[in-house]
Amino acid sequence: MLFQDYFTNFTFWDAIESGLYYIIVGYFVLLFFYFLFIRYRASKKIYWLFFSVLFICFGIGRVFFIIYYFYVPELWTGTNGNEIVAFLMLIYRLATFFTWFGTAGAVGVLGILLFPPDTQIEKSEEKGNSFKEWFRNKNNIKIFIRIALIIIPIVIGILALTLTDALFMDPEFESTYTDASLPTLITVNIFGWEYPVGRFLLNFVFMPLFVAIIPFIFLYLAWKTFGVLRRSYALNAIGFFLYFIGRILQGALDIALLPHVRAILPPLIILLALLILVLANNYEQLK
Repeated sequence: MLFQDYFTNFTFWDAIESGLYYIIVGYFVLLFFYFLFIRYRASKKIYWLFFSVLFICFGIGRVFFIIYYFYVPELWTGTNGNEIVAFLMLIYRLATFFTWFGTAGAVGVLGILLFPPDTQIEKSEEKGNSFKEWFRNKNNIKIFIRIALIIIPIVIGILALTLTDALFMDPEFESTYTDASLPTLITVNIFGWEYPVGRFLLNFVFMPLFVAIIPFIFLYLAWKTFGVLRRSYALNAIGFFLYFIGRILQGALDIALLPHVRAILPPLIILLALLILVLANNYEQLK
């Protein structure tokens, strides 16, 4: 079989899938440089800075996921299970942290769109020194809300980075790395189905929540505006929705044991999502 002289579990479909994700990582890096050094440098708008943070963090997170899924398992010799599992969990934590840090960038974009500064209030209201006077300025309240929204995904990423392995470890490790001494997983039981609590919260609570919130808010903004802005917001909603769907499908198709579909469909959906996001944020230049 192809790759059998070099890899134990790395199949033809793994090569296809990892290659597509390499393309995605390269696209992330290009978008980071574009939004940071062209859009942000020219306009000095923090909106574009958040977009650049979003793409570079998603790119770094995806690199760690590539290592996690395709390369670290190849290091297992049958006697080094403890080291492999420890390395896998470190890579998983870093991948999850950077992914949620990138999500904080997306939330930062939404915070600016939903709570833009009011220049009239900024000019008319005097700046006070007391805490109460500070909160009388509506711009300060908007800044506070924006910061609070950004902190939420960052906190989720930090928790994934620091909490015990028993909350996040893949339950398949027990049957895969039989020589390893694994901790007892802290699981949630739903009608007899058990799954690690941390992974359950990340994959089935927090991620679907952001899948719903981010595109929905862009759709709300599209409904409230008109013209070029409406089309831009609508395309952003579609782009983010497809991106998160691609990520969810990767895990869903893995469970369904469909390696050929998993290797092609999710990364292609993510690539389409990135293309739509680029069009959405350059729509005014295409008119």
